[in-house]
Formats: sequence, structure tokens, C-alpha cells
Amino acid sequence: MSKRAKTPRGRASSGEKREKIRDVYVGRPFEGLADEPDWIALRELVPAASAPLKLAPAFAEKYGDRPVTLATVLPMAWPAMTKPDGRVMIGLQRHVQSGDVSRDLAVALQCALETPPGNTVDIPALPGLGDRLQDVIENAPLDITVHTGFEFWLDDNATDDPNVRASLERANASIFPTVKLAAAPATYWCRVTDRSHVRLVLGDDEDRALDALSRLSAGGGLLLGDNTKFAGMFRAHGLLAPVWDLPLEVEAEHWEAPVAEFAERYREALAVTEPLSASERRSKQGLIGRLQPLR
Repeated sequence: MSKRAKTPRGRASSGEKREKIRDVYVGRPFEGLADEPDWIALRELVPAASAPLKLAPAFAEKYGDRPVTLATVLPMAWPAMTKPDGRVMIGLQRHVQSGDVSRDLAVALQCALETPPGNTVDIPALPGLGDRLQDVIENAPLDITVHTGFEFWLDDNATDDPNVRASLERANASIFPTVKLAAAPATYWCRVTDRSHVRLVLGDDEDRALDALSRLSAGGGLLLGDNTKFAGMFRAHGLLAPVWDLPLEVEAEHWEAPVAEFAERYREALAVTEPLSASERRSKQGLIGRLQPLR
């Protein structure tokens, strides 16, 4: 009988140490990026949009100046894909994620850059320690294009394939009309089923933003005009995103002026440093009761 020591099942042999990957939670994964609120909006609120990204100098030197496109979502919610011509796309909305979305995106981008053009990108379920998105890309404002369909996924003549065409039609059927408003940062109008909405991601610390909204609510300054309703707020990646219900038939451009006026009222309320009054505290409790966490 052999006297060779047996390796217990599920344990690495003496020469191999299996590194244990721990998940790390980051409450504001996009903090420090230019347009942090828009990163959150594209991840959580906008169905189809894209923006070009530039690699940080060290990564551009390593991988070359390859075109990189940020997408709200990619086919089958893939984290990343490469095109035959060397272009890289990374998706914000994906099925598998760790506690640090920024690290997930950095790993997806690096894996795509190391994958031969046109090949499938393999990405680990947990990314481990390492560079985050803030390290990998040039920190610049996003040049966002909101799309009416997912044709931006495809190469020329790709829709000649009936399977690709059918998949694209299914994806496009899930899109609701969305328009990026210019009146305030990270503000999007959309129309879904029987109503329209304005959704705005506020870039300020959550506590300060909530106090400012409470002051506006107590003073009657929270609405966007007649026939509008404050529907509540999302909490997403450490920031607040107020939502308003709007009349269904009124188009996006009508809301530029009301949103600009709200943004000015919000800035004024944000600048107030006195403690909340009794009515403002009551308004704050009401707003907290209508707060829905997304992540």
C-alpha cells in the first residue's frame, strides 16, 4: 500500500495555495468619477445608452489606444465584448456582480483588453483586489447618447442574420422612450405604460440631499408644476434619485424649464445650514417612508 500522503478532498496540495477571494462592499462605487450621478443613472434608470471612454495613460500605453464604449447593457447582459476590429464594449447592467461595481467594471474592461479581438471575454465571478474603474479610465465627463434601440451593439450587416435580427427585436421591445434633459445633470424623462416620469440623480451627500428635499417639501417647492406628483425616491449606489409622475401626453421638452426651476430651488435649499424646523422634520420622515433602495 502506498505511503504517499493523501490530499484531503477539496483542499489544495502542499505546493498549491488556493487564494481565497473575499468580496468587498463599496457603498458609492462611482465616487470620484466625473459625472458620478450619470454613471448611476445609466446603470439603474436608462434602458439604452452609450458613451465613449478613454483609457488612463498607463493602460493606453499597455494596451494601445483602443476604442472603448460604455453601454447601459450588452446582449444577454454580458459584462464585456470585443469586436473583430479591436473595439471593446463594457456593460453597466449585468447579472453577476460583486460588492464593488467599480472593481467589476475595471476587471471586465481589462479582461476584454486582454482578449483577442472578436473572441468571447471570460470574466471571473468575483474580481478580487486590484485596480478600480477610477484607475483604469481617464476621468472625464461622459458624452452620453440615448438610443431608441440596441442597434449600436451591432457591426455593419449583422442584422442580415435572422437570429441576430430576432434577438434585436426582442431587446428593442423592452425599451421605453427616454430623453436626457439638459436642465440639470443626470436628469431623464421617460414614458412607461400609462404615465411619464422625470428621474434625477442628485450628486450630493445623501443626508444633505435629503435635508434639502425636506425643506422643499415643507415649503411646497418639491413639485414640477400643475398635474405633477412627487412619486418618491430611489437610493442607488450612495446617492438619491427623486422621481416625479407627470401627465402621459406631455413631451420631454416641456419639462426643461420646470426641472431648471426645481434645480435652482434645490441648490438654495442645499445651501441652508440651520437645523430643520418641526415641519421640515415631519416632511423628512415622509420622504424616508417613500425611499426605495436599488442597490
